[in-house]
Parts: sequence; structure tokens; C-alpha cells
Amino acid sequence: MPEFFNVLPPSEAFNVVRKNVVVRAVPETIATDEALGRVTASEVLSPEVLPAFPRSTMDGYSVRARDTFGASEGMPAYLEVVGKVSMGKAVDVSLSTGQTAEAYTGGGLAQGADAVVMVEHTQVVNETTIEVTRSVAPGENVVQVGEDVSERDSILPAGQILRPQDIGGLMALGITEIDVFRRPRVAIVSTGDELVPPTEKPGPGIIRDINTFTISSLVTQAGGIPIPQGLVADVFEAQREAAVAGIAEADILVFSAGSSVSSRDMTADVIEMLGEPGVLVHGISIRPGKPSIVGVIDGKPVFGLPGNPVSAMVVFGLLVRPTIYLLSGCAEPPRPATIRARLVRDIASQTGREDHVPVKLSMTDGVQQADPVFGKSNLIYTLVRSDGMVTVPIDDGGLYAGDEVSVRLY
Repeated sequence: MPEFFNVLPPSEAFNVVRKNVVVRAVPETIATDEALGRVTASEVLSPEVLPAFPRSTMDGYSVRARDTFGASEGMPAYLEVVGKVSMGKAVDVSLSTGQTAEAYTGGGLAQGADAVVMVEHTQVVNETTIEVTRSVAPGENVVQVGEDVSERDSILPAGQILRPQDIGGLMALGITEIDVFRRPRVAIVSTGDELVPPTEKPGPGIIRDINTFTISSLVTQAGGIPIPQGLVADVFEAQREAAVAGIAEADILVFSAGSSVSSRDMTADVIEMLGEPGVLVHGISIRPGKPSIVGVIDGKPVFGLPGNPVSAMVVFGLLVRPTIYLLSGCAEPPRPATIRARLVRDIASQTGREDHVPVKLSMTDGVQQADPVFGKSNLIYTLVRSDGMVTVPIDDGGLYAGDEVSVRLY
């Protein structure tokens, strides 16, 4: 049986990808309200100031701050109410000494006002007079013109993954279209004589295809476009044809199964036939997922993932996910959400190997607990019954019950 010819730590395996792929990030213009999760293709500058007029941050009264100096509950300041500044309308009220006007959260201030007194710090005397029981300083409870953004400010850098707050910020400035990089297309070749579509009832020795759909979902979650190539038998020519078609259509090619070293596993040979430089890594020092393949064909990354669903998901997160972000124009992928938890049971490991173990989270006596979900890597419900992964570092011999660990959430 052939041996793995270069087993690398996962970080080094990804560096091999980074050094050998050609990033062909192509910009396109899309509607801002459809840009969540996309990557900005260029720096975005503000076309105007925000806010464009002084705005109250509280319900209350706009005032000239000096008219409130010294005011207290025992000695309030009396101000004449000369109007109100209605929401959504131009300001048509001006203040003179000793005057005030009603103000609303998010609305404008009366002309001549430089502060807002919270309504909680006032008492109504009659229709035209209020008591102010606490003084305010100039600018208090007010957002000034341009305080949020100035004209020509850089509001988003190139390579920014757009978040909900970014979409809101763009809309606040009237930026309804934005240049983003095209989403990478990921061709998925699922191999195995034993596979049938989920719509079919499996016969003896046959199983339903899982990985096409798991990997497609992971691709979508990472911002890519999955392009399944269908199920392919364990026949070299059939796999080669599917790979040729996939890599011609996509930016990344992913094989599911066939990455091991048995006589049925021919992914490495297929990749070698596709072009230069071919297979660069065969074997990664992790569990599960050791027999994984990393290759590059004419600048396009190619991955051979193990057929076991747990292994495939682990290796995808370590290698394929950051590659999708790299080809999206985002040099550093966002870190997965994590949570600190106390380990319930020991996790055995070996030095020189990075272990990734699914865990189930629960809260006990106010303490977040992580219970390892042990099971073979071909059991999909090991993942379904878990909430995230715990990593045993490559130089550790294991983790112990009671250790505080970082759980990488799905």
C-alpha cells in the first residue's frame, strides 16, 4: 500500500495553497441590500456628511445651554416654550434668551439651540413654561453635523466582508450600489460506487450521498457558489472527465472521497493528470482527516477531502473555507465564533497530531460545559448531535476533564 508522501500540519498545508494559487478576484456591481456577506472590491468613501443636521439623542427640549447653568431641583430654571421641532420637517423655530422648544429623539434642534434637556429633568408649569431641574453643557444630548461621518471619509476598506451594520451605514449615505468581488465557484465531485441520491432507497451495500449536500452548504456559508458535478463511480476515466469539466467551470475543485491510499482511491492520480503543478500535499497531521489532498492546477486550488462526513467537514473548515475567502478578495477569513467552556470528559490525543473533536454544549450551575461527542468519522449524527468543535493542539497529548477550552461553533 502506498504511503502518504508529505504529511504537514494544517496551517502549513494552507500556506502551500496561498503560495501557489492565482487570485482572480473579479469585481462586480450589485445592489447594496443584496450585499450581505460579500467582499468590497474597492475602498468606499462617504459622499456626504452624516448627520447632515444637529440631531437630538433624547426626547426633551432644545435649549441654549447657558440658560440652564445653575439649575437644580431646589432652584430650577424657568424657560418659555415657543414651539416644537416636528420630526421629518424643516426647523422653523428660533430661540432667544430664556426660550426652549420641544425636541424628539433623532429629530432636529431649534435654531440657536446647542443642547437638549432630557424630558425627565423638566416639569411642565403651564402651556408656555417649563422648569429645568438639571443643567446641561453645550453639545449635551446632541449629535453634531458630521460627527458620525465627514464627507470623503473612508467608511469601508477594500477586502471588507459586509456585515448588517455595514449595509445600514451605506444606506444611511444613500449608497444603494456597491462594488464587490464575484463569489468563487466551487465544483464538487462526489465519488463512490456505493452512493445513490437521497431520493433513492439504498439497496444492499449502498448508502445515500451526504457529502455533496454538506459540502455545498459549507461552500454557501463561506460565501462561495457550489456547483455539484453529480455522483461519479470509482472509475478513473469517469472521475477525470468530471474533474476536467469541474475545474473548467469553477475557481476551486473539491473531491469528496477517494483521497486515501487504497486501490479504489484515485483522486491523487486524477489531480496529477489535470495539469501543473498537481498534488502538493497528501496527508495532514490531523484527526480526523489525515488522508487529505491539496493540489493546484494552473493556479486553481484542488482539494481531495475524505469521504467520511466528520473528516470532510473538519478539513473543509481548515483548508477550503479560508481558500474561498482568499479567492473572494479577503486575505484573512473571519474567525469562526467561539465560546469558552469547561470540558466534561478527557480527550485522548497524540503529540504531533491535531485532533478535532465535536462537543455538545450545556449550562450547569451557571457554567458552560462541553461534552465530547465521540464516534467514528463516518457517522454524520456525531455532527448533528454536537454544537461545535474542540481542537487539541498538535503538541499536546490530550485534554482533561475540567480544562477550560475554546469551542469553535458551527
